[in-house]
Amino acid sequence: MTRAHDMGGRFGDGPVTPGPADEPVFATDWHARACAVTVAAGGLGAWSIDRSRFFREALAPTDYAGFSYYEKWLAGLADLLVDAGLVTREELAAGKAAPAAEPHPKRLAPERVAPAMAAGSPYVRPGPDPRFAVGARVRTRLPARNTLVEGGHTRLPAYAAGHVGTVIARHGSHVFPDASAHRLGEAPEPLYTLVFDAADLWGDPGRAGDEVTLDLWESYLEAVE
Repeated sequence: MTRAHDMGGRFGDGPVTPGPADEPVFATDWHARACAVTVAAGGLGAWSIDRSRFFREALAPTDYAGFSYYEKWLAGLADLLVDAGLVTREELAAGKAAPAAEPHPKRLAPERVAPAMAAGSPYVRPGPDPRFAVGARVRTRLPARNTLVEGGHTRLPAYAAGHVGTVIARHGSHVFPDASAHRLGEAPEPLYTLVFDAADLWGDPGRAGDEVTLDLWESYLEAVE
């Protein structure tokens, strides 16, 4: 079963309306601060990006539907901080750290922000050779679920599960999100880009020749006989 965040191809949510090309990166100042505090907290090294995604996905469906984009970020971050033992629920309720709290040794000081952002967080790892060649036809796993943790994080969207696509690129081995999100190690797997016919996924192509591309890990895939 999928969570509330897996909305691709769902009826009733209305059209996706892109904003103007010149709109600001952040609509309000608090959006920028929400992004900054999330990145700074991630820099403490207490969780992976996959775990942070899982905590946003695991918000109550009513909250997920009602919160704005950055409200989801902040709600997920609050749960992450408590889960990691970095903040208590009492501190969250009070809106400030306990008097005896010490600064975290990995806190991101202002002078470290630019170098840290420039360095990024590469997720390429040594791993097994890929099974599938460019041009191979493969079918995605059905249903789209984490096979390691019941109800866990996965990067296979439900709308693509059970469909046949074509491998158009191979990217080496990358950290496997289904494991990383649940502290089961990095478990690197080959990562591919697949292309799907939009009409196969949606039932209606929108426009003739439309395609959908997805980056998918090898264990999501099986060969088409």
